[in-house]
Amino acid sequence: MTIATGLYDWLLFGHIVAAMAWVGGGLVLGVLSVQVVRADEPGAVERFAGNLRVIGPRILAPSTAAVLGLGVWMVLDNAAWDFGQLWVLLALGLFGGAFAIGAAHQSRAALAAERALERADEHEARRQLIRWSWGYWVIVLLLVIAAWDMVFKPGL
Repeated sequence: MTIATGLYDWLLFGHIVAAMAWVGGGLVLGVLSVQVVRADEPGAVERFAGNLRVIGPRILAPSTAAVLGLGVWMVLDNAAWDFGQLWVLLALGLFGGAFAIGAAHQSRAALAAERALERADEHEARRQLIRWSWGYWVIVLLLVIAAWDMVFKPGL
């Protein structure tokens, strides 16, 4: 039994683990954000926002970077793949969409929620968390479509 035959296998392994962390983390955060909004519990939005400050830079950002970096490296390492193939272009486009939503929409909504909490405006913070939640569900959808793309490789 061979555990890994070469560099490509290790790149694929890392790519899949990073994608699992990104998608799994997104699903957990999405469900928790809905629970926080629905619970209407004092301080819940503030605790959730505080957790985002930890989870984002320690889990989501590194896994996002690893998904991209390892995916690009796999294309460069494997003679069967190239950046002109439809499935690779789709993957890069879906990644770009998820990244853009995260960088533009998600960060703004999270910062707006934090500013509202600093003003003790729980209602506005909750409203921003709802915006954030919708954005993250869109990201998760894009990542699921990307997983479909990786498995079925349309255009090959």
